[in-house]
Amino acid sequence: MPTTTLAAAAAKPPPRIAFEWMLLAVLATCWGASYTFIKIGVQTLPPVTLIAARTLIAGLLLLGLLRLRGVRLPREPVMWRRFALQACLNSVLPFTLIAWAERSVDAGLATILNSTSPIFIFLLGLGMGGAEKPTLRRLFGVAAGLAGICLIVGFEALHGLGHSLLAQLGLVAAAVCYGCAAMFGRVFKGLDPMVPAAGSLLCGAAMLLPASLAIDRPWTLAPSAASMAAVLALAVLSTALAFTIYFRLIKTLGPMSTAAQAYLRVPVGVMIGVAFLGEVLSPTAWAGLACIVAGVVAMTVPARGARARSGGARPTPTRPGCSPSRRSR
Repeated sequence: MPTTTLAAAAAKPPPRIAFEWMLLAVLATCWGASYTFIKIGVQTLPPVTLIAARTLIAGLLLLGLLRLRGVRLPREPVMWRRFALQACLNSVLPFTLIAWAERSVDAGLATILNSTSPIFIFLLGLGMGGAEKPTLRRLFGVAAGLAGICLIVGFEALHGLGHSLLAQLGLVAAAVCYGCAAMFGRVFKGLDPMVPAAGSLLCGAAMLLPASLAIDRPWTLAPSAASMAAVLALAVLSTALAFTIYFRLIKTLGPMSTAAQAYLRVPVGVMIGVAFLGEVLSPTAWAGLACIVAGVVAMTVPARGARARSGGARPTPTRPGCSPSRRSR
């Protein structure tokens, strides 16, 4: 009995790391639901205006929360340049691409194609001399994920360069942006997670608002109540809350482990689209989904021998419980 109890205690994740993985599930849910919110929003709002409103509301909300907490945004120009670059990679480009693509692509399919960011994180890490090693399991993950993309996008290519194909490629490009953002996000490791979230969103809003005014002339629009509610949900749940959790997890779990939410959000996003929007996936899309999920799992779940090492995460040496958190992954 004592041996069994000790073994069970050893297998159970420490409270700190268990909380981080719970946050990962919350992040996956927030981002999985975002594709349905976007699909509803773009019905009566142009993509640029929708994303401008999303980033502005979320950025102002986080700024207000920081003021209440007595936390100030940094004043150094170099930090704001980093916020601006992070905004381009993590909100301006991918958010706009996703919103534009969902005018012709179902939310479920958008979720699947956009879940490939861990594969691009791995490939970018190799190109930049990152710590991820090209093991057979990880190479299988890359191959399976790319095969899934080809299963979904490839059949559209057989019918020529249609609007749907370009939209699907836009979703893959958004996944590449998210991969770059996760790699770059490590530069904010020493900051309160809400600070880079607020700073990057405010920078994104500053870029998108002039574009919205010039392109869409939002004062001429007549958005529906459903679209307005979707924008509010996007801003509060899928942006302000999600970005705060995201930067915390980049800091505590590292980019590759944080990318694990990609395969958690796939079933969430697909099921929400099926349940609330009545979407139906083709057999090819289901096959692509299976390949992509298998590939992302292979990319993000560390091997047993790697769990004692960092496994892609780089927790700070002074943080209590570093070793257990690495083993628990």
